Amino acid sequence: MERSGRGEMNVSTARRQLNDGSWMPLLGFGTWKSEPEMVGDAVSAAIDAGYRHIDGAYSYMNEAEVGAAVKRKISEGVVTREDLFIVSKLWCTFHAPEDVKPSVMETLHNLQLTYLNLYLIHFPVGFQAMEALVDEGFVKSIGVSNFNISQLQRLLSKARIFPAVNQVELHPYLTQTELVEFCMSRNIALTAFSPLGSPGRSLVFLNESADPKDLLKDPVVKMIAEKHSKSPAQILLRFHIQRNIATIPKSISPERICKNTEVFDFELTEGDLHLLLGLNRNWRVCQMKIVQDHRFYPFTDS
Repeated sequence: MERSGRGEMNVSTARRQLNDGSWMPLLGFGTWKSEPEMVGDAVSAAIDAGYRHIDGAYSYMNEAEVGAAVKRKISEGVVTREDLFIVSKLWCTFHAPEDVKPSVMETLHNLQLTYLNLYLIHFPVGFQAMEALVDEGFVKSIGVSNFNISQLQRLLSKARIFPAVNQVELHPYLTQTELVEFCMSRNIALTAFSPLGSPGRSLVFLNESADPKDLLKDPVVKMIAEKHSKSPAQILLRFHIQRNIATIPKSISPERICKNTEVFDFELTEGDLHLLLGLNRNWRVCQMKIVQDHRFYPFTDS
């Protein structure tokens, strides 16, 4: 973990360096499942609270509203474009090489930006056309999402520009220890999505009788939270940040958006981390069963 400038580490300054020299804030703001009519106010509140890493995707169908909020905060003088780390993702229907540039151009148009800080492949197909986006200046860094170890190995054997980030689901019920260790050994940064176990997920993401329902209410998480006088959500975010893993909690509540930044004034003990890692049950929120028959479906090799 690094800080920029002097002073205490906080949501605006805590960051890690990527393998291409760029710097990524460790605590980001997620926009998955945020309704278009609500996401703009949420992004505005996040920027006001100090978030500088905004995570989005074409498939979230809210990029225009995210972009309008970012533009408004820049025009108000709250931030500059250079202060922000904006992430989007290439959706599965645009993996043909000739579709990659038009896709990023549409995202840039929706966001009202001239470049992205990080562009990820949303699921494990295609990469070479992404490298050209870096060459042309439309993207500062490129990476992947939902790649497993064998898919990363195959990509690393062929890529001209190595992926800077692998964004995957991570939380104490899905620790993916081998994948985390592999990425760290190859200097690929990790971003954890659904770090709170996606407590507000819709019925489509409830995984039948095996679904633990609410990680925030786990007795171990609650015990550690009481020990540190923190909320369970703050414990789960600190679990990632302390291990140099970026994380992107989502909320539309201004109060929770602010509370989620209060994770830089305490440290989990080695015992705390051991207990949290011990909760692993290989339980996944985002199973994407709709594509489980695809030959590159990533969750058959965890």
